[in-house]
Amino acid sequence: MCSNMSSVATMKRKVLPPHLEVNGGHSLNGILKVSGAKNSSLVLMAAALLTKETVLINNVPQLTDIEVMSEILRNLGAKITKNSNSLEINSNCIHNAELPYQLVHSLRASFFCIGPLLARLGAAKIPLPGGCNIGARPIDEHINGLKALGAEVEIHNDLVKAQISAKNKRLRGANINLKYPSVGATETILMASCLALGKTTISNAAREPEIQDLAKMLNSMGAKVSGAGTSRITITGVEALKGTFHSVIPDRIEAGTFLIAAAITRSSLLVGPLIPSHLSAVISKLQECGCLISHHGNHYLKIIPTEISGVDITTSPFPGFPTDLQAPFMSLMTTAKGSSKIKEKVFEKRMQHVIELKKMGACIYLEKNTAYIKGVKKLIGSTVEGGDLRSSAAIVLACLSAKGESIITGLEHLDRGYERLEEKLTNVGSCISRKYDQLTSHHSFSSKAINKDNINTQKNAA
Repeated sequence: MCSNMSSVATMKRKVLPPHLEVNGGHSLNGILKVSGAKNSSLVLMAAALLTKETVLINNVPQLTDIEVMSEILRNLGAKITKNSNSLEINSNCIHNAELPYQLVHSLRASFFCIGPLLARLGAAKIPLPGGCNIGARPIDEHINGLKALGAEVEIHNDLVKAQISAKNKRLRGANINLKYPSVGATETILMASCLALGKTTISNAAREPEIQDLAKMLNSMGAKVSGAGTSRITITGVEALKGTFHSVIPDRIEAGTFLIAAAITRSSLLVGPLIPSHLSAVISKLQECGCLISHHGNHYLKIIPTEISGVDITTSPFPGFPTDLQAPFMSLMTTAKGSSKIKEKVFEKRMQHVIELKKMGACIYLEKNTAYIKGVKKLIGSTVEGGDLRSSAAIVLACLSAKGESIITGLEHLDRGYERLEEKLTNVGSCISRKYDQLTSHHSFSSKAINKDNINTQKNAA
């Protein structure tokens, strides 16, 4: 049974922003349902700007990022009808080529609009994008790709201005070689080139499943895209695109987070729907560290953890281990037997969860972008804060497995990428709830509540 965390009425009270209260240590059981892919949905919404006809996108998760992107499209003149997890987008009357700073600043994916706006209107003005603060994510590859397609692009006072000076207001095909297989740049160039004159090739293209999902929808709209999912994509430009219906792929990052949730709580769970091939690197590492994973039909996996041992991972572009699951996997490794090493090679500021995990008794030594971890017997409940989307997910997983009660703040990050997370976790036996009222600050002692074994282990960390 869940303990009543509000029962400590004699302790000093303080006001916290919306937060999660977690009573950890519960075994989970049942099915964790996976929503549609956030990263796919956002770029598909931008792609709907490429046609004057209606685009219906199904299996769209209900997230704050989706709401922001919807508002951005409305600001451009698009009409959007929302029905549960479906979006109907009609961009026939888009007229505004300039995106509002406040909305763009909170959502990096808003920059995806630059390609479709150029292709449809011949011009675009977009402030430099924001999003999670996880390091430099330069847009150089986006800009260079658009320039290769014939756009004139300049950046002044954090505003990107792009236009097509050709009389016909059309981009022209080009051979583009990316210096790095950037997902965003690949998607930007892919969308912009669909309405360009002639053929475009993108070499060293990103291979992520979200790229394949975008290409699939574009082709259903009448585009001519081949090679998506490989390092070389070819696009033959067409005069116009039509409306379509498209269902978003399952969110591989959410699916991976749920598989890791089962592992860290040492629980047998069924996770899906998902596409197993999108999770090959994650499945391999979970099996290596001591999890039994079996297929249930084509779109569900059953995971049964045994003794969890430390394993090493290095993040890399797809099909390597995804950077978006580095933080959740680190939470798992803090509870593993033995030592592990996690190296982040995609984003240089993606270790914000380390400090919070150490508050809970984790034994982690951080050297630049490499974390050396020595597993402890138990994490201890604490008051912790998510600093970005994936670090927030990692903290939730740690709190699910920890001894005692935890408070998690920073939910604005979590809500960007996980649909109804606490509801899904509650359905499989977690004791987790969202609170909006005053909170007893009985966790102020938590940093001192780490047991002696954990303290001694930290002193001996590599």
